[in-house]
Amino acid sequence: MVIDEEHAYRAVSARDARFDGCFIHAVRTTGIYCRPSCPAVTPKRRNSQFFLTAAAAQSAGFRACRRCLPDAVPGSPEWNLRADLAARAMRLISDGAVERDGVSGLANKLGYSERHLTRVLTAELGAGPLALARAHRAHAARLLIETTELSFADIAFAAGFASVRQFNDTIRMVFASTPSDMRGRGKAPVGTPGRIVLRLPYRPPFDAAGLLAYFRLNALPGVEEVTADSYGRTLSLPHGEATVRLTFPTDHVLCSLRLADMRDLGAAVSRVRRLLDLDADPVAVDTFLGADPVIGPLVRETPGIRVPGSVDGTETLLRLVAPYAGVPLQVPDGTLTHLYSAGDHPVTEAVASGRLVVDVGRSIEDLTEELASLVGNEVADEVAMRVLGAPDVLVLPEGSRHLASHGPEWRPWRSYAGAHLTRKAATS
Repeated sequence: MVIDEEHAYRAVSARDARFDGCFIHAVRTTGIYCRPSCPAVTPKRRNSQFFLTAAAAQSAGFRACRRCLPDAVPGSPEWNLRADLAARAMRLISDGAVERDGVSGLANKLGYSERHLTRVLTAELGAGPLALARAHRAHAARLLIETTELSFADIAFAAGFASVRQFNDTIRMVFASTPSDMRGRGKAPVGTPGRIVLRLPYRPPFDAAGLLAYFRLNALPGVEEVTADSYGRTLSLPHGEATVRLTFPTDHVLCSLRLADMRDLGAAVSRVRRLLDLDADPVAVDTFLGADPVIGPLVRETPGIRVPGSVDGTETLLRLVAPYAGVPLQVPDGTLTHLYSAGDHPVTEAVASGRLVVDVGRSIEDLTEELASLVGNEVADEVAMRVLGAPDVLVLPEGSRHLASHGPEWRPWRSYAGAHLTRKAATS
């Protein structure tokens, strides 16, 4: 994606928070990069430089603003809108693929050579996979420094750094600060022993009630718990089991995690954000769909709707086609007692053998084509929408199938049009 720098500068001048996370604004005279809505005095146009990612700004020698904390923003909705190699790589990097498998493992999952992947990411995003992963580690480390009482050695390990020295060097380079100084500036840790509590940002408006209604309708006892104002569930993460409990204050999501292995923090946060569709741009969606004669009244009634996503691609697929068979947690967390597992089914065998991979690194076209031959088009479309965050997949509830002919008029936001109709069907 090419940044329209004139429009970007106007957004910075207006301190428009809708663009936070969509691009980075760097100031040549100070060497600092900011979110577009940073309250600092707007620099002259000739002193401004724009990047798609924090990693690109860091690679160019800029450090993060201490005032606006540009890494503490929603992610760019661009990675769901795009289905190309760069977007697929970004989704996997956010899930911790480089920390777990290295750049070679990331390239193998995407089906390209390391050299080609690095060339594409550098050309498209201004930074290669190592730099992008380093920015991801720095963000995870900042969260842990400012919101937990973990030792810095434990934080370095949890965030994916190879050593405490590498951790210290990266924090100084990215934030122009030391871990000790950052902890002193941070808010007092919250939560209880054994849990990490984080604030997850999003772009308002945000229809939390609609998400809770969806989770309540589809909840599996032991795996999920839904109350009037909260959602909890078990997670199967790369290094162990976990549980998460989510509540919804006015301007953020409060996320309480219990992890068996701290290295899973980044993956857990990334998956929860995808589950809640927190990186969406609701203003863009609502502005477009709000003008439609069919969907418009629903948009005005429920602004900020989100498409429920997925914390595990395989689980999402199997819940649609296979019987449930739970696996007990080693350490239960109240009513959260089981990890999801599926009973016998041909798709279960395909996943177990490695012939079928359902994760965020897949392209929409390849995944839906492969799934359609196994489970049919409707299931394939729903999996693509929930697992990949595809914004333009039309999945309609039973009573709204007659509206399928309106689908072309709802592009490129058909997933959200379907979400509005599904929400209406569930409450009527």
